[in-house]
Amino acid sequence: MFKKMIAAIAVVFMFAAPVFAQEQVVHQIAFHIDENDPKLMNMTLNNVKNVTAYFESIGEAVEIQVVAYGPGLHMLRADTSPVASRIAALSLEIEGLTFAACGNTMRKMAEGSGQPVELLDEAVVVTSGVVQLVLLQEAGWSYIRP
Repeated sequence: MFKKMIAAIAVVFMFAAPVFAQEQVVHQIAFHIDENDPKLMNMTLNNVKNVTAYFESIGEAVEIQVVAYGPGLHMLRADTSPVASRIAALSLEIEGLTFAACGNTMRKMAEGSGQPVELLDEAVVVTSGVVQLVLLQEAGWSYIRP
């Protein structure tokens, strides 16, 4: 009787193991933008698209956050972004893609111009871009500076 129970348990684990092994891998990647350079912004968006396509092709998920601060905030500004249409398209195309705008930089830019800084709809404000990158790295995210 005991041997039959052990054999039954072994069979259950043998068939259940592949289910447990199929746990979804999720790669988390933070991209850093701190320059007002359209070539760099486009290269970053190309990297986002390429890395997403690669991981999707091997059946793995990816979560990406593009963090912009300093002059790089222009990437996410509604009035100055040279890549606004690409950001809108990629945000619809890629699940798990977010854009983080530095609140410190926004405040400084607003003080300098006397006007509030308006962001693209796809952007979320974080207190500090540098702190956001630190927190993401401490949480195990891969860090990429194009």
